[in-house]
Amino acid sequence: MRIDVLTLFPGMFPGPLSHSILGRAGEAGHLAVEVHDLRTYAEGKHRVTDEPPFGGGGGMVMKPGPIFAGVEALRAGHGQGRVILLSPAGSLLTPETAARLAKEDHLILLCGRYEGVDQRVADHLADEELSIGDYVLSGGELPALVLIDAVARFLPGVLGDPAAPHNDSFSHGILESPHYTRPRDFRGWTVPDVLLSGDHAAVTAWRRAEGERLTAQNRPDLLKKKLTDP
Repeated sequence: MRIDVLTLFPGMFPGPLSHSILGRAGEAGHLAVEVHDLRTYAEGKHRVTDEPPFGGGGGMVMKPGPIFAGVEALRAGHGQGRVILLSPAGSLLTPETAARLAKEDHLILLCGRYEGVDQRVADHLADEELSIGDYVLSGGELPALVLIDAVARFLPGVLGDPAAPHNDSFSHGILESPHYTRPRDFRGWTVPDVLLSGDHAAVTAWRRAEGERLTAQNRPDLLKKKLTDP
């Protein structure tokens, strides 16, 4: 998979992309990520990428011109791609969304800043808008990294266990169960006996029950959604 990122702050990406799972995915050829400075596609001596909003109000709005030019240049060089605008107004990123996007050959991620991007980008350029949660960040760079990581986990060969992303928290509508490792007794806190029993059916049942218990305790909204989904 190829992912192109358009951003005003390309320096935010090299560290996360070069370590751990994303770093290994790149080295193995499963994932190729290129980050592009949006100012490259802005016109004029000062490469202006933002302007005050029509109608007044505080803050600045990112101009449509550089964003359209950047996407058009990337498409000319690497094919159509699916354009995703990272935005608080977007649909919530879910495991289902990540799995769907992992089937694409090419993604183009647009990172907003300031008060956001000109609405014509969302209306006439982006194929979809995505949000990573009900809160506001300083820009789309961190959401873009979250999206890249979430999508990469579904790419063949990226994880040692191909079934792993399908068994993570949220994949079945509940949180994942607790995990334990050695030592069996740590400061008087012991590992549940069922995990040492060798009874795989009992372990599976315990993990399911514990996942439901944690979900009810920490994310009851997930259980409510599971009950109301068709």
